[in-house]
Formats: sequence, structure tokens, C-alpha cells
Amino acid sequence: MALTELHSLRSNISEEGPDRFIWNRVAGARLNDLARGTSLGGRFAELTGRSVLIATGNQLTTALALIELDGRARRLVILPPDIDPEHLAAVIAGADVDGIVIDHGSAKFDAFKIAASVECSSNIVPIEQRPHAFFQTEWVLLTSGTTGAPKMVAHSLAGLTAAITPRQGGDPVVWGTFYDIRRYGGLQILLRAILGGASLVLSNPGEPVADHLARLAQHGVTHLTGTPSHWRRALMSAALGKISPRYVRLSGEVADQTILDSLHASFPQAGIGHAYASTEAGVAFEVNDGYAGFPAALVEAEHDGVAMKVIDDSLYIRSPRAASHYIGEEVAALTDQDGFIDTGDIVERRGDRYFFAGRRGGVINIGGLKVHPEEIEAVINRHPQVRMSLVRSRRSPITGSIVIADVVLKRECERASEEHQVRNDILALCRGTLPRHKVPAAISFVPMLVVAPSGKLARRYG
Repeated sequence: MALTELHSLRSNISEEGPDRFIWNRVAGARLNDLARGTSLGGRFAELTGRSVLIATGNQLTTALALIELDGRARRLVILPPDIDPEHLAAVIAGADVDGIVIDHGSAKFDAFKIAASVECSSNIVPIEQRPHAFFQTEWVLLTSGTTGAPKMVAHSLAGLTAAITPRQGGDPVVWGTFYDIRRYGGLQILLRAILGGASLVLSNPGEPVADHLARLAQHGVTHLTGTPSHWRRALMSAALGKISPRYVRLSGEVADQTILDSLHASFPQAGIGHAYASTEAGVAFEVNDGYAGFPAALVEAEHDGVAMKVIDDSLYIRSPRAASHYIGEEVAALTDQDGFIDTGDIVERRGDRYFFAGRRGGVINIGGLKVHPEEIEAVINRHPQVRMSLVRSRRSPITGSIVIADVVLKRECERASEEHQVRNDILALCRGTLPRHKVPAAISFVPMLVVAPSGKLARRYG
């Protein structure tokens, strides 16, 4: 029986039309060249029909390999840069990996017996015929859990792109991202750029924020996305004034009103939106009205095929954009019997709007009372001299734990008396807003907070 060619990611790449690029910190690639070119040295046929581990150390080569192999590989397993090497064997075995794509920055995989190994580069060389796509490739992403082995989450390209509306005409678009495209949030931006006929400026691990902002400005970024933590760090940089995006997007963490207002003030002509998405549930919704939280109407009625419900304050989502299943042995079911995914995110309703309180697993227990760090951070961040904060617990012989906060100020206090006043003002704000058990017992001013590779604040408890 003859194979029928399928639509694939590469189908969105054309030799004709405006030049489109993907840039990293040191190089770039013209996407148009992939229509009849290859970054895999002409060896993509060796990976046809295989379960391929994308183990490239460079996001640019990751992007090129994904475009080339969608529709050719039966499965693409995207390896995040921060994976614990101890988990590699389980990932390779659980995903039945029999092919691998590496580059000059890849870790060593000599210890693993993988049938086909192909090196990818940012140099696209011509080929005689455009490769055909014959497989509905399964895309596998790894969760970014802080403990234990990551889960492998299976998606289809249709599900990954279901929330993306292809752009029709208009001014050229250049997407930029603070995310790593080897995680769900960053992959979404790569797919938006490809389907939308846009170029893309990638992030670079360890790159100073000012340097990244300068690169974004150099390439004329029009649409820029990151977590609230990414944006708070960007707002601290004098280089922020170099960019003037038309659209600013947040996701991955709670977007409180302070960060939304700060972005509106910095980019008054830009649209500001925040989205709710997760590796398992996909993109559930976007909010573009300038306010934190989301309208209760999104829970009360299905929208764009997405249904949501709240049980015991936890948000559940059923969506055609969601993952299909977990991969591997002895994994829990992805959905309940009605097809809903328990997100683990706690919400509370105030009037006609829901607000995110935090993660179920991130609750601090204060004398038997539950405290969500994000709720306290939202209050602290409202202080006009606060740029960002992180609330955590410290052990207490009386209550088991107490709440403490690390705070980054917009500018360093010049005198001890000024620091003392700011600390007292923050505590007064908390006392006037929060129940007594949620008021921090101590506040420390720190020069910076650690942001994990996922783009979220690196949280620790205990």
C-alpha cells in the first residue's frame, strides 16, 4: 500500500516569501532554506520511523531538528537541558528510543546503545528533493518537577498547535522568548513563529538579561514572552528601554496585578496578555483584559472546546489541546474518568473572577493553617519599592513553620534607617491585607532571586 504524504511542521516552511530566521546568541539560520535543505547532513532518512531523542545542546539546532523530523520520526522526545543524568537511562528505555540527534554541545551518550545517531548543525545545506512526511509524529515533553524522575508527556502536533491562530497578513512579526524551547512554554513560541510566518529570537542559558534585551532589540522583536519572574528581572534592567514590542505575553507562574500594571507602564502601546498552560493540560486560555486572574465565565461554560471545573478549590481542565497520555511503565492516568486533568493549581473565586492562590504541593503549614506563598508575594509585590519577592518557610519549634520573605527592591537603600522603614512599610501592608498567620515573621532584602531553568522562581520549603 502506498504511503500518503501528511501535513507536517515543515509544510509551513516555504522557499518563497519574506526571509524568516531563527537566531541564538552567536548564530542564525534562514528558515526558508529548510524547504529544500537539511541541517542533519542529509542523514534524516536514517531517523525515519524511529523514536528519536532530541539531545542537542543548542536551542537553534533543536528547532531545526524538530522541523525536519516532524512527519519523519514516529516519536520525538525533547530532552530539556537541566535533566539529571541519572534519569537518562529511564527516559531512553521508557520512550523506546532507537535514534538520537546531537550537536557539538550535547552530552556524551556513548554508554547507551542507540541504533542511529545523527549530528545536527545550524548550517543548512541544499538537498535535491523536499522530504515527504509519512508519520503522525508523537511529540514527547518532560515535566519540570523539582523532585524525582520527570514524567514523559505525549502530545500530537495538532494538540500542540490547537491554540495557535495562523496570522493573515499584516506587518512582519519577530517573536522573542525568555523560555527554553525544550520546555512546553518555549516550544509553544517556536510553533507560533513557524505557523505564523515569523522569525524567532531564542534565549541563551546564563546570558545576562541586558545582553538578551540588546539582542531582541537588534532583531526588532515585536512579540515577547516569558514568565512573570522573567519579566520582573527584565524590568530591573536599564536595557529594557531598547525594545518596544507590540505584544507582551506572560505564562508559567501567577501573573499578579502588579506585574501586569508594570508592563503596561513600560509598554503603553503594547497588548499585554497572560495565558494559563501546563505540559499536561496544554494552553487552556488567554486573558487580555489587563487584569489578574480570569473570568468565572470560563469555568461556567465551555470555550473553544476547553471545559474547566473547580473541585475543592483545585482547577481541572478537559481540552483538545491537552496531552494524550504519559509514557513509560507504572505511570498514573493522565485524566479522570470524565477526561479532566487535575492541574494541582488552587484557585479562589472573588466576585465574577477566579484568582490563582498557588500550587497544592507548595502549601506551607503554619500551626495547622494553610498558606500559599504566591498569595503573600502578590501583596508584597504591591509595595512601590518592591521589584519581586519569594516567600518560603522556616522551621519553628512552636508552630512547625513560620513564613519569611526574600525581597528584591527596585533600588538599594542608601541608609540603614531607610531599609528599616521600607521593611516596616512592607510588614504594615501585609498586616493590613493578610490574616495574621500569613504575615511574614521576617523580611530579608536580597540583590536577586534564583530563577530555575523553567523560568519560574526556584522555590524551597522547610
